[in-house]
Amino acid sequence: MKFTNGYWLIRPNFQMQYATQAVRVEKRPDVLHVLSACRPIHHRGDTLDGGTLDVTFTAPRENIIRVTVTHFAGKRDNAPHFETYEEPVNAVIEENDEMVSFTSGKLTARVQNGENWRVDYLADGKVLTSSAFRGMGRALDKDTGKTYMSDSLMLDVGECVYGLGERFAAYVKNGQSIDMWNADGGTASEQTYKNIPFYMTNRGYGVFVEDTSDVSFEVASEKVERVQFSAEGETIVYDVIYGGTPKAVLDGYTALTGRPALLPAWSFGLWLSTSFTTNYDEKTATSFIQGMADRDIPLSVFHFDCFWMKGFNWCDFTWDEETFPDPEGMLKRYHDRGLHLCCWINPYIAQASPLFREGMEHGYLLKKTNGDVWQTDLWQAGMGILDVTNPDARVWYCGYLRKILRMGVDCLKTDFGERIPVKDIAYFDGKDPLHMHNYYTFLYNKMVFDLLKEERGEGEAILFARSATAGSQQFPVHWGGDNSASYVSMAETLRAGLSMSHSGFGFWSHDISGFEQTAPADVYKRWAAFGLLSSHSRLHGSSSYRVPWLFDEESCDVVRKFTRLKCRLMPYLYGAAVEAHEHGTPMMRPMMLEFPDDPACDTLDRQYMMGESLLVAPVFHADSHVDYYLPDGLWTSLLDGRKVQGGRWQKETHDFLSLPLMVRPGTVLPMGQCDDRPDYDYTDGLELHVYQLAEGQTVVLKIPDLKGQIAATYTVTMKNGQAEVVTDSEKPYTVIVHE
Repeated sequence: MKFTNGYWLIRPNFQMQYATQAVRVEKRPDVLHVLSACRPIHHRGDTLDGGTLDVTFTAPRENIIRVTVTHFAGKRDNAPHFETYEEPVNAVIEENDEMVSFTSGKLTARVQNGENWRVDYLADGKVLTSSAFRGMGRALDKDTGKTYMSDSLMLDVGECVYGLGERFAAYVKNGQSIDMWNADGGTASEQTYKNIPFYMTNRGYGVFVEDTSDVSFEVASEKVERVQFSAEGETIVYDVIYGGTPKAVLDGYTALTGRPALLPAWSFGLWLSTSFTTNYDEKTATSFIQGMADRDIPLSVFHFDCFWMKGFNWCDFTWDEETFPDPEGMLKRYHDRGLHLCCWINPYIAQASPLFREGMEHGYLLKKTNGDVWQTDLWQAGMGILDVTNPDARVWYCGYLRKILRMGVDCLKTDFGERIPVKDIAYFDGKDPLHMHNYYTFLYNKMVFDLLKEERGEGEAILFARSATAGSQQFPVHWGGDNSASYVSMAETLRAGLSMSHSGFGFWSHDISGFEQTAPADVYKRWAAFGLLSSHSRLHGSSSYRVPWLFDEESCDVVRKFTRLKCRLMPYLYGAAVEAHEHGTPMMRPMMLEFPDDPACDTLDRQYMMGESLLVAPVFHADSHVDYYLPDGLWTSLLDGRKVQGGRWQKETHDFLSLPLMVRPGTVLPMGQCDDRPDYDYTDGLELHVYQLAEGQTVVLKIPDLKGQIAATYTVTMKNGQAEVVTDSEKPYTVIVHE
């Protein structure tokens, strides 16, 4: 939201009060409170007829400083709040004539005394960012009577801003105005399904605004020197998170808001869907599954989309008996083929569903302020929405889900969760509807994920979720929403994935070849390679099937090759999954995350690192050319073994069975023997591929088991041109040195 007209003037409908002068300091154990006047105080009379801002500094975790700015403190707080995981910190508070400071770990907030208000955030002796002239403030909209609290933090020369959730526009957010408002808007607009009020920069810190409403960010837009964030109300809370490196920033952010759960190894294989509005029954589904087997394409998960239930009944969690007369038998038959099974759900209850009247009578559906059930015809006729703030409603809803899980369904696609009304709404627990709009998805997906953990056990739960907010990374995996069948949409999908990686999400997927329309064969094949080099890989569409033989025979070759390659890479990929779970480092990594000291990587949005050692550059052009950047060093193509000198841009042409998949110099890449499933003993017959290891250099590999525990450790050292290995494993392994 913009409050100013240029740099000096205030927009005519706003009355602004800015922090201007620190007039009082109160120091308590681990708390610093500074009272700021909103105008200069020269004598006692200046204390009259003017506002103040109460600014409090605390430390929820080491290297994090929480800033709470309040104008009026008497406003009732009925908003939901993000769940945070806090630890005691021995904060250090110091004061002299010029300043007062508050320190958490390596991060310090330094407040300037005197008439010129300024807060500097420092680490390792350097100022990271500052809130200065007309930074902290309160705005009154004279037309509406609404009030807003804001702050703006300075940007340095060359400082780039990333994150803020799933965003399909430019990867670097500088110059953008971004509002945190979940919407079902596809992938080609400024709207998004996943708004995360957290950003990070290439200067080693991040900022998390702890407000569940529609926080507005002006990223080098209203004031090109700053990131401004604002929210309706009389208080704003934000955390400055210091890491020093991008990975450490994400480590700190996910420690505060929750780590991604470790997903089952089987989920990293290929998922195949019925698609959305296509005609299907057991015969159709079986023909797809058998068709993949006939073509030697390993399949891990089969997904039943919306029409596993009868039309107009979504959701009643009952198989449509006309198309699936024997669901339990069918699920067993598919399990016997080694498949895991997924079903589509959402939190909406159509009026035709038997659950609607039951939910209405018991008060389980979202209500208007007059007590009526809120209903709409948008999506399902007469549908209501589950009131996720009602504990009994959650138990009731999950009771139906529990039945299909016990029938044989392994995981659930938790669709929607964005179209949550705010006008004339009364939640069971009295929470504010504006703040619940985005937060609804957290409660919805947490409810389902917790149920899956109960039914399937820790480490076996997985969702395929579309909507998200801060903290939702704990309930993976999330996919990118309704994209289109084109190269342009493929690229915007990747940009969204990169932004999600900057927002604390360790796992991410997308609809291979696009959800809307049907891709030409070339787009399908290029997208299949990209999708199978993402953390999770799903063939899904809207009105047409996505099995490869319907595109052309070469599509089968592409899907087969990259599915089998992904299975062989699982010792490496599952290790990256464990890292995402333990430290919040995403499996799919923007280039600047791995190469923060290479400024050429700051803006790259058409390539990424999969884990720390594999660079992926999808082909986005019909003429088969691809431009990509390699950081310094001698890189090796995993697919054909050719060497490419880095530190420069590359321009190449690739056939459909290839793309730039480059191994970082100094890598020992573990590859498994199994290429027909993702869940197997990764240490049995392990291959250690050694790439450009310098003389005397040592690499330590920790290979996980299927529970994420260390199954074996391999220490590889290059001595006299030979790779020497020390391991605690008794399983056979092979060392392959790539000269």
